[in-house]
Amino acid sequence: MEVIGRSQALTQMISSPISRQHIAALVHEMNSYYSNLIEGHKTFPREIERALRNDFSVNDANRANQHLASAHIAVEQLMRARLEQEPDLRIQSADFICWLHHEFYSRLPEELHYGERHDGSKYKIDIGKLRDFEVDVGRHQPPHHGSLPDFMRRFDEFYGSGRILATNQLIALAAAHHRLAWIHPFGDGNGRVARLHSQAWLIRCKADGAGLWTISRGLARQKGEYYAHLSAADQSRLNDFDGRGNLSDKGLAEFCLFFMRSMLDQIDFMASLLDLKTLAARMENHLHITYPLWSLKEREQTGRILKAALIDGEIDRTTATRVAGVSSATGTKLIRKALEAGLLSTPSPKGALRVVFDANVLESYFPKLYQDLPV
Repeated sequence: MEVIGRSQALTQMISSPISRQHIAALVHEMNSYYSNLIEGHKTFPREIERALRNDFSVNDANRANQHLASAHIAVEQLMRARLEQEPDLRIQSADFICWLHHEFYSRLPEELHYGERHDGSKYKIDIGKLRDFEVDVGRHQPPHHGSLPDFMRRFDEFYGSGRILATNQLIALAAAHHRLAWIHPFGDGNGRVARLHSQAWLIRCKADGAGLWTISRGLARQKGEYYAHLSAADQSRLNDFDGRGNLSDKGLAEFCLFFMRSMLDQIDFMASLLDLKTLAARMENHLHITYPLWSLKEREQTGRILKAALIDGEIDRTTATRVAGVSSATGTKLIRKALEAGLLSTPSPKGALRVVFDANVLESYFPKLYQDLPV
């Protein structure tokens, strides 16, 4: 209930749907960054932005990471659109889960369609299809490939059941995240697909704050604990008091608690960043630090324009001049400087003004959004 309540409150912190959509797009990029980071692939925000413009690095490793990030963002956007268009879509079905895998890998170049075994040899990933060979994942031995259709069918029957109460959906989501990782249905990409699937479930539960927070950041910040809890839930039942199935009920319960606490941590983190008063103050501080050659009045007046555009989503140039408290000529000059600096964007020479959220302002507007975590 805390997750749902705080997530809905987070959505209301940015009143303008336009500003909310722009910040959510930034969070989608962050989501790809942290999902990649969990897998050991690090791509900087500027490189992700370049990838979204089809501007890829000449360095093989950097280019591969850019492709992974851009594919993740594209699939998340496609997934969100599909969930909106198909309200009755069974997100726990093997069809949907295989669709996520296919959409991700189909956006990668051919050279990234290969996985690597423990001995260093390569194998071709059969995209969008259940694996047809045996794998080892650390100490965990996933189910035999021949039984995967039955496991996926049971996964859908249980977690897609209408018997799960609305108040228990997030607990089921957390448990399903482990169970899907345990089944390990694909030759590669299981972690990414599991996190995308969890994101889909959060959207379905209306608990993703309209895209303003992501679970991947919380899992990446606690990568060691994340894997330790997954491993603990992989263990066999300890005794007759540890559930009725083959796996440890205690291990799964602790994983679910860890998962939901990570949700709360990330919602609270984003709420601290999106508080309007402090966000506007950080935007103004960015002007003072980054543009010392502008006069103090210019920085303060531009700060008022940025705040108005943030609150309303977009403002016309007359409104921008009015909130800055300057003449028409001075307002035109301020707007031109802000556009040239990349602080504002506009669709046309006389069009409405919107705040820009990109890599140039990330650390100032949203400190610690991207943390330099160890890979």
